[in-house]
Amino acid sequence: METEYQLKRDITATIIPAGDSTTLKEGTSVMITQALGGAVTVRTQRGLFRIAADELDALGADTADALRNQMQAAEKPPIDAEGPLTEADVWEALRGCFDPEIPVNIVDLGLIYDLSIDGVEASDGATVAVKMTLTARGCGMGPVIADDAKTRIEALPQVKSANVEIVWEPAWTPHMISEAGRAKLGF
Repeated sequence: METEYQLKRDITATIIPAGDSTTLKEGTSVMITQALGGAVTVRTQRGLFRIAADELDALGADTADALRNQMQAAEKPPIDAEGPLTEADVWEALRGCFDPEIPVNIVDLGLIYDLSIDGVEASDGATVAVKMTLTARGCGMGPVIADDAKTRIEALPQVKSANVEIVWEPAWTPHMISEAGRAKLGF
């Protein structure tokens, strides 16, 4: 049985799948559906919403601490800042990004179509370009997920900047989900 929480204050949340910002009012009943990639997805009577980590205290201090601990435990250790940036480093960073409706990272969902790195040896850092898609063309969460990916890539110590572009060709299908993603989803 899912636990229901009452928000202890007004918070800013993102409407899923529209991607628009809204305010969830104090006293709103929410049920947590997933806590991955630094954000929490909740269900209310009005639908699904994404809550950023800095708003979790509205669920109560104990719940916020437990969720932060859960998300931190799921995080991969940071890469070693020594040595040049590798594609493996970027792929690992992208594995920390999740679709807010599906508990599988964007790499294992098959959403990343292309990744390139320029200036690996540059003293001011490398530039990374990523082409990604979404599971549905009309999903308003695309810019939110792309921004998550950009933030994670730019957090790598050897990266100067990143560009994450959303593309639609080829069209995504469930066949693009990796074996790890399929196992997570139970098929």
